[in-house]
Amino acid sequence: MTTATGQRTALAGTAAPEAAGARVIRRHRRRPINWGANITAIVFSIVWIFPVYWMLNTAFKPKDEVMTATPRFWPSHLDATNFIVALAQTSFLQDLRNSVICVFGTLIIALALGVFASAALSRFKFRGRKAILVIILAVQMLPSTALLIPQFLVFNRAGLTGTYIGLILAYVASVLPFSIWVMRGFFLAIPIELEEAASIDGAGTWRILFSVLFPLVTPGIIASSIFAFIAAWNDYLTAYVFMSDSSKYTLPLWLASFTTPNGGTDYGAQMAASVVFSLPVVVFFLIIQRNLVSGISSGAVKG
Repeated sequence: MTTATGQRTALAGTAAPEAAGARVIRRHRRRPINWGANITAIVFSIVWIFPVYWMLNTAFKPKDEVMTATPRFWPSHLDATNFIVALAQTSFLQDLRNSVICVFGTLIIALALGVFASAALSRFKFRGRKAILVIILAVQMLPSTALLIPQFLVFNRAGLTGTYIGLILAYVASVLPFSIWVMRGFFLAIPIELEEAASIDGAGTWRILFSVLFPLVTPGIIASSIFAFIAAWNDYLTAYVFMSDSSKYTLPLWLASFTTPNGGTDYGAQMAASVVFSLPVVVFFLIIQRNLVSGISSGAVKG
């Protein structure tokens, strides 16, 4: 009995170093792959962040350092003159107001239609549902520029070109297919047993939608709102085609207006304007990102 115990102890003692050695060998085998992935990620990060760095660098450069034969990767001193020139334009506040109206109008309409459409396509069975899903996917795959001329002709005939509602509806048409597709996936991930339990407790269809389903698809709603906000805020071509009156231009069109008396481009002021233009997107994403994480956690607990 003692001999058998001793043999098991010896075997265990021998197996432990062998297992440790195997782990070390596997770790060494994985290390080159990890190094390669890290180096690739660093290279892509540098390539991605360099334009942002150059925008900030140019925005804070003095005028005489913006257009030099030898690039200056850091300004001799930080100068806020470019921001003063950019914000001093009389059209800035007007174009900012126009952008806010169009963006938040797009958000409200696109999310409202997207939530109810995705709920219907995921929870109700009706004739033509698959055809609608195929059409939504096909529209999403088309480039937005391919739809611009047909949209303009339809909206012009309806008298909506040059108006806020026309531009908002054009933005809604471009972001709605993506919103429906994304939120439909969140609805499909919710167990049907939750609806059945609420129905047994006496809840009707609308009560189930607002009290059971909608709180659980909050992450999908937030993800769709991020996409819709960025798409509407950054759009230049649609606003340029639809808005003929300069008093209704949006901020992307304002960015194209920085010209010098000699007909050139004031790159310093334009880069400063680009920084100002980018700040609302960054702030909106940071705020929504926190709610996105909390929404995912809340949905996991409730599910």
